[in-house]
Amino acid sequence: MRQVLLSVDVQSTFNPPQWLVDGVRVLSAKIPTIVSLELHDEQVTPFQRQLGWHPAAQDESLVEADKVFVKHGYGPTTEMLEYLKQCGAERVLVCGIQTETCVLAAGFALFDAGLSPTLVTDLTVGSSLDRSGQLGIDLWKHHFGQVTTCAEVIAALDA
Repeated sequence: MRQVLLSVDVQSTFNPPQWLVDGVRVLSAKIPTIVSLELHDEQVTPFQRQLGWHPAAQDESLVEADKVFVKHGYGPTTEMLEYLKQCGAERVLVCGIQTETCVLAAGFALFDAGLSPTLVTDLTVGSSLDRSGQLGIDLWKHHFGQVTTCAEVIAALDA
């Protein structure tokens, strides 16, 4: 099965815990990896006007990747979805920051694009509302069904 890892917004702006960065790096070293990088552009997404906060205008991924896709909001770009289709991804493993917002938005976009999103539950962190990410994990299970862990993915790759 052709798998691609999507790391969502693991960047300094969101101050990810080191265990998350390290875990994503372990998995990204084993399979093709793309990352989304959220940058602020008020003309595209009015974070400041609507929320009184915004991500950095310049940042970089803390995870090495084969390709980086810049986004200006919650969901992935059309270019990212097209790239995944062109890669022939049969399953997209999703991990990253804000399980119940940006990660979940990626799941919806992947699902709607006909890709098979699978959440790597131990490589995700929720927002300040729920740092455990459990709300996002539960929503993911409800909407998409497919979840796994980093250890399960690595065991399958090594088999």
